Amino acid sequence: MRELVIAFGLFLFVEGVLYALFPSKMKNMLKKLEFVKDSQLRFGGFIFALIGFIIIYYIKS
Repeated sequence: MRELVIAFGLFLFVEGVLYALFPSKMKNMLKKLEFVKDSQLRFGGFIFALIGFIIIYYIKS
């Protein structure tokens, strides 16, 4: 459970830093997201989740 809280904190930290350092670029990126198909977003999300799982699996074992 401790690792999950640390991972969530790291996620918030990285997101916060990106918005703090590059606010206009983040806005532009979010606007472009409207034109991406749902299936592409779903596939990309699945790939990132899989990569994250693999990284965590290898670190923990």
